[in-house]
Amino acid sequence: MEHSNHTRVTEFIMQGLFDHPHHQGLFFWLFLCLYTAVVMGNSLIIVAIVIHPPLHTPMYFFIANLALVDIMCTSSIVPKMLENLMQEKKTISFGGCISQLFVFTSSLATELLLLTVMSYDRYVAICHPLHYVKHMSKEICIHLAASVWAVGTISSFVNILLLLRLDFCGPNLIQHFFCEFPTILALSCSSTYVNEIMMFMADIFLAMGNFLLTTMSYSFIIITILKIQSSKGKQRAFSTCSSHLLVVTLYYSTTIYTYIQPTSSNSQDSDKMVAIMYTLVTPILNPVIYSLRNNEVKVAIRKILQFTTK
Repeated sequence: MEHSNHTRVTEFIMQGLFDHPHHQGLFFWLFLCLYTAVVMGNSLIIVAIVIHPPLHTPMYFFIANLALVDIMCTSSIVPKMLENLMQEKKTISFGGCISQLFVFTSSLATELLLLTVMSYDRYVAICHPLHYVKHMSKEICIHLAASVWAVGTISSFVNILLLLRLDFCGPNLIQHFFCEFPTILALSCSSTYVNEIMMFMADIFLAMGNFLLTTMSYSFIIITILKIQSSKGKQRAFSTCSSHLLVVTLYYSTTIYTYIQPTSSNSQDSDKMVAIMYTLVTPILNPVIYSLRNNEVKVAIRKILQFTTK
């Protein structure tokens, strides 16, 4: 069978974030400040957990992994977005788009899995406290973290390989401010049936599967807390999982909104706002949420700040 003589696309043109050219400079500085806050806030959490022995617990081991994932996810999107904000023609090379896709999607998948593992950690801590040390030993935590990173990376890698087999012969306008699978597949001049099936399976097993597992963990946690007789005991038990529950709620609320909103003329603008939420706002809030509710984190951060100001 002869292949059609098409010119292969070497770069994509991005629609951009906003249609207000005279505000580009303002948005550049705003998002640069937000990006700096993401990197510094999550890096501070990682360093605090590493240098402060009281934070060498399973929960904070996974929080350090989550902070690293947040930095990766944001760094895969924002630097290129900032570059394009200062340019009239917003472009990204084909290779750059593929790299961005890989890091971004693997980060999202890894974060989903990490939140589920952290929910399981809270389930064991509250529902089976006497077996916590056994079920969440150092070896088990390392194996869980390694599995989470491996599954997230492999899942993204498979979809990237399937994407690379497609032909892109024009048009090359991405109706977003970064590369994501639906917008890229829409530009292909090949059949994307296999890609769509694999994406659907990933959504079912990763998104829905992790959501159901997280919901189950918190259902058992709530039932156990309600069985506690004293109000002080209930408050203490709830405080051990409230930070993680808030982070899970923030993450899934933006993700669910993305998939359940009806298609309309304003849906693209809504998609961009939601994307800003989970690529910038949520990664900023995560370290704040975890640090505000733990005195040991505050102590560790004060140590770091005192050391850096000497």
